[in-house]
Amino acid sequence: MLPLIEINNGVPRHPKYRMKEPVNFCMLPGEHMVILGPNGGGKSLLVDIITGRWPLLMDEVKYHFESSESDLVCDHIRYITFRDSYGDADGTYYYQQRYHSQDSEITPLLRELLPKAKDEVFKEKLFELFGMNDLLDKHIVLLSSGELRKFQLLKALIGKPSILILDNPFIGLDAQTRALLQDLLKRLIMTTHLHVVLLLSRADEIPDFITHVVPVEGLICGEKKRKIDYSATLSFCKSLNVNIFKDLPSCNYMNVNDEIVKLHKVSIQYDDRIILKELDWTIRVGEKWALTGENGSGKSTLLSLICADNPQSYACDISLFGRKRGTGESIWEIKKHIGYVSPEIHRAYLKNIPAIDIVASGLHDSVGLYVRPRQEQRGVCEWWMDVFGIAGLKDRSFLQLSSGEQRLVLLARAFVKDPDLLILDEPFHGLDMRNRDMVKDIIEAFCKRMNKTMIMVSHYQEEFPKCITHLLHLKRN
Repeated sequence: MLPLIEINNGVPRHPKYRMKEPVNFCMLPGEHMVILGPNGGGKSLLVDIITGRWPLLMDEVKYHFESSESDLVCDHIRYITFRDSYGDADGTYYYQQRYHSQDSEITPLLRELLPKAKDEVFKEKLFELFGMNDLLDKHIVLLSSGELRKFQLLKALIGKPSILILDNPFIGLDAQTRALLQDLLKRLIMTTHLHVVLLLSRADEIPDFITHVVPVEGLICGEKKRKIDYSATLSFCKSLNVNIFKDLPSCNYMNVNDEIVKLHKVSIQYDDRIILKELDWTIRVGEKWALTGENGSGKSTLLSLICADNPQSYACDISLFGRKRGTGESIWEIKKHIGYVSPEIHRAYLKNIPAIDIVASGLHDSVGLYVRPRQEQRGVCEWWMDVFGIAGLKDRSFLQLSSGEQRLVLLARAFVKDPDLLILDEPFHGLDMRNRDMVKDIIEAFCKRMNKTMIMVSHYQEEFPKCITHLLHLKRN
C-alpha cells in the first residue's frame, strides 16, 4: 500500500523553517490524523513541510493521490488555518468595518466567493448541512465568527479535495455547530475518499473518527500512534500566584451600585436581518457576566455597542459609565475604561511589528501602535507579558508567532491598562490546555480585585471562571 504522504528525514533548505530534528512522517490511505501539541510547538511548521511550502534539502515530499485528474498538490490538499479572515490580507479590511453597513456593501457576497463546484449535488448537500442557503446573499464582512468558519469549510470542501487539513477547526463554534462539523466530517469520510488531518492544541477535542495522533512539541515531530494507544499527558504544573495583582491599585472611581452599562430596548438591524431586538441589559460595578448564544445570535454586535465601535449605538438608548451615548463624549473616553480581546481584534492585526508594540497599543486603544510608549509604560507591558508567560517573545514579530502565542499577546494587550471593564470575547481561542488553565487563573485572580467588572463570551461552559455572577443568553432572531 503506497502512502498518501511520505517524508523521510525531511529538513527544509531554509534554516529559519527547520524543526529541531529531521521530520519523518507517513500517512496511509484510510488514516485520519490529529497533529497535537502545545502553542508554538511546531504544528503549523510541520504542516508547511507536509504541503511542500518549504522545499527540503534532500528528497522532496512524496505524494501518492488516488485521483489522477491533477498532479498539483494544491488540487488534492486544502489547508485552512482559521485566522478568521474575511478575505485576502490585503489591508482593505479594517477593525469595526463589520459594523459600518455602508462600507460592508462594497464587500463581496458569499455566493461571489464560492469556487465552481465539481459536483453540484454534493455542493447542495453541503449548503443544506451547514445551513448556508440563507446566507449566500450576505456580505462577507457581516458574518459572525462562527458563520465565517462554516463558510471557509464549505469553500474548501466544494472542490472535493483528497486531504483536508484544518487548524483548530472547533474554536469559535457553538456546541451544536461543533457537533454538526464533526458529524459532517465523519459522513464525508464514510462516503468519499476524503482524508482529514486536524491541528489541535487540546486533547479533549479529538473526534471519534480520528485513527492516529502525531504529537509535536518543542519543534520535534513525534512518532505516529494509534489513537487508542495514545494517552494525553498534561505537563502544566505551575500554579498562578493569586496575589500577583496585590500591588495594583483597585478602581474606586464608581460606587458598587453604579451602572457601567445600561441598554434600554436596543434593536440592531442590517437590511432585513434583525440582530438584536428590544434588548434590555444593565451591568453594575463588580459584576461578572457570561454572555452566551449560538453563532449569529448577536454577541459580537452587542459587544461592539459597549466598546463604542458600532455607529448604530448613537440611535439607541445606551448609557456607558454613567453617560448617555450621543451627549458629546468621545469614543476614547469610553475605551479608556475597557480592556478588550476578540476575534475582530485578532484579524485586524496584520502588521509585522514586535509583540511588545502590540501589547503597548492597548495603552492607547489603537489597532497598531501610534504613540511610542514611554520607558515606564514599556516596563508595564513587559510585566503583563511576563504574567502571560510570553516575556521571551517581546521582540519577536507578531505575525511570526503561532496563533496561540498571538492570542496570549492580545490578552496581555487587553489587561495592560488594568481596565475597569474587561471584555473577553472567546479569549481561549487556539490556546492549548496548559495556557487555557493559566489564562483562566489570571482572569480569576484579576476579577477578585475590588470594583473589577467583566463580560466574557465562550461556547464552552467549562471555560467560564468561577467568579461569574450573572448570565445573559442571546437567542438568534
